Amino acid sequence: MTATTTVVGSRGVATVRGWSAVVPPTVLVSFAVLLVVLLWSLLPGVLASQDPVNGVPADKLLGPSADHWFGTDHLGRDLFSRVVHGTASSVASALVAVTIGVVVGGAIGLVAGSAGGWADIVLARIVDVLLAIPSFLLAVVIVSWLGFETVNAAIATGVSAVAVFARVMRAEVIKTRRAVFVEASVLQGGSRTHVLLRHVLPNASRSLLALAVLQFGLSILVIAGLAFLGYGDPPPASDWGLLVSSGKDYPTAPWLVYAPALVVVATVLSVNRISRWLRRTD
Repeated sequence: MTATTTVVGSRGVATVRGWSAVVPPTVLVSFAVLLVVLLWSLLPGVLASQDPVNGVPADKLLGPSADHWFGTDHLGRDLFSRVVHGTASSVASALVAVTIGVVVGGAIGLVAGSAGGWADIVLARIVDVLLAIPSFLLAVVIVSWLGFETVNAAIATGVSAVAVFARVMRAEVIKTRRAVFVEASVLQGGSRTHVLLRHVLPNASRSLLALAVLQFGLSILVIAGLAFLGYGDPPPASDWGLLVSSGKDYPTAPWLVYAPALVVVATVLSVNRISRWLRRTD
C-alpha cells in the first residue's frame, strides 16, 4: 500500500510516492492475536496461574466462567491454563518446521536456480515429485517413521514444506540472475560465488518472507492435526491438537473442543492475513 505526498516548489508541483504508514484494521487485529499467542508461549505461568496438569476432581466438566475462562476438563483441570501452557510447544514446533523448510528448501532452490543444466533438471524433478504428494500425508508417513513425538511431528511438517520453498526460491533465483545489476557485477569481474551470495541470494530471499509467514500458520494447523491423530506427545501434554482430540470424547462439554479449536483457528487466520498483507506491500 502506498501513499502520495505532494511537494510544491518553485518549478511546479511534484508528487512523491512512498510506503503508507496506514495498516488495515484486520492486520492490526491479526498482529494483536499473534502478540497474545507470543506472550502465552513466553510467559505461561504468569498469564495462567492454575496448574495445567493437576486438577481438582470436584471441579470437573465445569463450563466457562469467571474462574475458568475456558471451563474445566474431566479431571478438573483449568482448560485455559492447559491451552496457554500448550502454546509454547505448538509455536516452537511450527518455528522448527518453517526453519527446516526455509533452510533446506531454500538451499535446494538456490542450487537448482544458479547451477542450471542437469542439476536444475534433477532437483526440479525431485521437487515436482514431492509437490505431487499431499503435504499432510507426507508428514504422517515421516512422523510414523521417526516416532510419535511433537518434535518429530515438527520435523515431518518441515520436510513436507521443503518442496514449496525450493520451487519459490528456484524461480526467484532464475529471475534475479537476469537482472541488470547482477550482469553488471559479473562484467566487473565478480566471482560466481560472490555474485551468488552478495547479489542473488539476498534479493531472491525476500519473496520467502511472506511464504514463511504463511507456512508458519499452515505448520500450526498440520502439527495440531498430527497431535489430534495421536502422532504428538501423549497426555498430560497440552498441545492444541491433543486438547481437541481429548475433548471430543465428552459431547456434553463442547467447550473442551471449541475453546482450543478457536485458538488454533484464530492463530492460523491471523497468520494468513498478515501473509497476504506482506505480499501486497512487497
